[in-house]
Amino acid sequence: MTIRVLIADDQEMVRTGLRMMLDAQPDIEVIAEAADGAEAVAMARAQRPDVCLLDIRMPGVDGIEATRQLAGPDRPDPLAVVVITTFDIDEYIHGALRAGAKGFLLKDATAALVVEAVRAAADGDALISPAVTARFLDRLAAEPDPTHAPVQPTNPLTGKEEEVLIAVAGGSTNAEIAEELFVSISTVKSHVNSLLTKLGVRNRVELAIWAHQSGRLDP
Repeated sequence: MTIRVLIADDQEMVRTGLRMMLDAQPDIEVIAEAADGAEAVAMARAQRPDVCLLDIRMPGVDGIEATRQLAGPDRPDPLAVVVITTFDIDEYIHGALRAGAKGFLLKDATAALVVEAVRAAADGDALISPAVTARFLDRLAAEPDPTHAPVQPTNPLTGKEEEVLIAVAGGSTNAEIAEELFVSISTVKSHVNSLLTKLGVRNRVELAIWAHQSGRLDP
């Protein structure tokens, strides 16, 4: 099945680069481009792409508001959105994820990571830039909060879930985890989904934060 993608960015050169990167994949086709958030929302609602790849800083309706309109928790027919931005800012990260984004990437991400994020979003999975996850953990290490203890799961984690948790916290993608643990990508996805449910968290960043706060990352 071909993954149909809409790209929204106010810079034509960025859109062209992303289109070339994605169209080079045998299973991905860019079906539309938008130069601002309002145009992206209108195009996405009309064409129903499998994945919307949205910049944050766009004129008029920005990427976070566009994400909310397309993928928000109150949407009866949400689309999969991956946000990609130059700016590694906490407000943007939290805003995009709360708005319903399935992924969050920085524009210095490798082509392989962008492609994997699009495929993951199309498959109902989520991928967040390892650089973003690492920065959150660095901030936690620098500013520890001893009064905040992570909620322990009612059902204990299995040994394999513990391994997947540590790998996610280290910024590994599902494909990298599958290779490292000698299992299939679908098995990794199953473990990640189980971790999200057991730990009551929403995404990979929160998984990494839980791993840090629970002492899983201590030497």
